[in-house]
Amino acid sequence: MVAEGPVLLDVGGDGVGVVTLNRPERRNGWNPEMENRYFDVLAQADRDPAIRVLIVTGAGTTFCPGVDTGRLGQIAGKPMDTTGRRSPVRAWSVRKPMIAAVNGACAGMGLVQALLCDVRFAARGARFTTAFARRGLAGEFGITWLLPRLIGQERAADLLLSSRVFDADEARELGVVTRVVEPAQLLPAARAYAADIAANCSPVSLALIRHQLRTDSTGELDAALGRTYRAMAAAAVGPDFREGIDSFLAKRPASFPPLADDLDPAAITGAPLPELDFDPSGAVSRS
Repeated sequence: MVAEGPVLLDVGGDGVGVVTLNRPERRNGWNPEMENRYFDVLAQADRDPAIRVLIVTGAGTTFCPGVDTGRLGQIAGKPMDTTGRRSPVRAWSVRKPMIAAVNGACAGMGLVQALLCDVRFAARGARFTTAFARRGLAGEFGITWLLPRLIGQERAADLLLSSRVFDADEARELGVVTRVVEPAQLLPAARAYAADIAANCSPVSLALIRHQLRTDSTGELDAALGRTYRAMAAAAVGPDFREGIDSFLAKRPASFPPLADDLDPAAITGAPLPELDFDPSGAVSRS
């Protein structure tokens, strides 16, 4: 265990880091302390050469039901205070694959953070809701951008406008999650999937592909092709490609080096992610 407090980080010998939202006494309710710690732990994991894939889960019986209910009464009806807050999509700065293991209630900001992961596993019986419309709120933290791109406009409208509760099996049918397993098998299944990636996939490839998935999801194909060829050219001269080919021809497991700390996918592709530097305080002051 290399991080404690409201967010834990457990680094395994299989190349998998498990990030745990750790406020079980508050059902892992989101607050500014947890938010800042979560973003700091993600940055720490991104730099750790022992970690190749991340799993995000919750302590106890919930994932994250959104903002801590103890704070709701304190902030309702008052001007929004975003002092010290950072962009809610900081997870996109991580160069390593992120797997959400949704072990229980997942709503609001908790749902947004799960959607920012690359693949989502859910425990059968876990319950989801966007929640915002039933609390008198707007679609928050970019969910009105994220959700339609994952599941389509009409399905996203259904979940956002109704704010209804849906379970893990329906979440899989809708495309909110990709795998549903029995609760006792959630972390083992997510870990087996993550460990396979960690053992067999190039860290450079993973960093480039994760970045490409973010930057190529919008915009024109010709621009995406230009970024693709820049990424291809960088990968072609790197040691991971040589090792990938040598191991394939020799019919042996690949032995890829850890991700270099200075590898910057945005610099390679020429496609920055300005949303990572988004300032919530500035947005509120302009409203």
